[in-house]
Amino acid sequence: MAFNLVRSALSRTTPLLTRQKHHALIGAINANHFAHETTGGEGGLCFELTDDQKSILELAEKFTREEVMPKAAELDRTGDFPMDIFKKAFELGLVTEIIPTEYGGMGLPLLDHCMISEKIAYGCTGVGTALSANALGQAPVLLFGNEEQKKEYLGRCAAEPLLCAYAVTEPGTGSDVAGVRTKATKNADGDYVIDGQKMWITGAGVANWFFVLARTNPDPKAKASEAFTGFIVEADTPGVIVGRKEWNMGQRCSDTRGITFEGAVVPKKNVLVGEGKGFRIAMGAFDLTRPPVASGAVGLAQRALDEATQYSLQRTTFGRPIATHQAIQFMLADMVIGINTSRMAYMRAAYDFDHGRRNTYWASIAKCWAGDVANKCAADAVQIFGGAGFNTEYPVEKLMRDAKIFQIYEGTAQIQRMIIAREHFQQAMGQ
Repeated sequence: MAFNLVRSALSRTTPLLTRQKHHALIGAINANHFAHETTGGEGGLCFELTDDQKSILELAEKFTREEVMPKAAELDRTGDFPMDIFKKAFELGLVTEIIPTEYGGMGLPLLDHCMISEKIAYGCTGVGTALSANALGQAPVLLFGNEEQKKEYLGRCAAEPLLCAYAVTEPGTGSDVAGVRTKATKNADGDYVIDGQKMWITGAGVANWFFVLARTNPDPKAKASEAFTGFIVEADTPGVIVGRKEWNMGQRCSDTRGITFEGAVVPKKNVLVGEGKGFRIAMGAFDLTRPPVASGAVGLAQRALDEATQYSLQRTTFGRPIATHQAIQFMLADMVIGINTSRMAYMRAAYDFDHGRRNTYWASIAKCWAGDVANKCAADAVQIFGGAGFNTEYPVEKLMRDAKIFQIYEGTAQIQRMIIAREHFQQAMGQ
């Protein structure tokens, strides 16, 4: 009834809008939301999914609807890590998709991983981060590890439902990675002894192993590109002390903790690439991981749009659904614009990565824009809900809390803009 009233009102005031399909409601994400570009013969760009992609996305959506969404509110209240969900996702191949087949994974392209991440984030970005953070920990090994390291650590994650974590951020060092103070010194056996602290490490409390960035050149004037080394560190190494779970504003079921290293000995075989190569490894990993973070933000934004759309069709003011008011229509329209453009941005970033092209420019655009869009969509959804949006009995207040971290982790929105500007000027000057 409400929708018929809205359609009638729209047909009188904005006839052209009746030619468009109405938005998907809760739990239904249109297939064309996941259109992506590929090179297709003489036709040029193609925005259609393959049959395999359609199948895996249908699986991810079903999993989200049946396993994630019913538990999201309770996980938000308790902050418990969703290990049962992780294990079920593992059985379905939804957490091993980027691990190459030779190490036991599915070997899917980054684009497919991003689209799966969007589906799961639609249900809960806390669960989405808990599941997809593995990809961040694995990225340095996947991109820079030798064959032995890949077989051991990627193979381990593919064989069992195990997690890993990316340990770079420190109590006093976030965006300024070159300011990392954790140090690693060689001992008499040629192995490394790590001392220092890491903070805000996603998955630290449940990880089987860590990627750790530490300073190996004590000279404070040493170039960042030569001063740091990347290590694979077993979580049960003596001297590795994992701190308490942090209680965050949002994404509460995603495990976040500090890690202290007190004389933790790491064998030299667990050095990635070589001494002094760690900064390049840590930064290079972001080209792989920022598009999936952007896709998670898009999933949250899409959920906010769908919730707000449904509510606008049900809530009435002045004798008619609020969806008939132009003020609400414009807010929803802005959501649609932001969601679709940020989705295209992460797809472009992932597409370039899959085709062997440097994607730093598009990865930062996608991460920056999608994070901003997620926050605006969540805030606007709360506004459309009015007083109900400010209440925990309704889903959009959680979306607003969960959204904020997308402008902070894996490089703040400001850092992304610095990267984009740098890349822009390099292009403008033909570098």
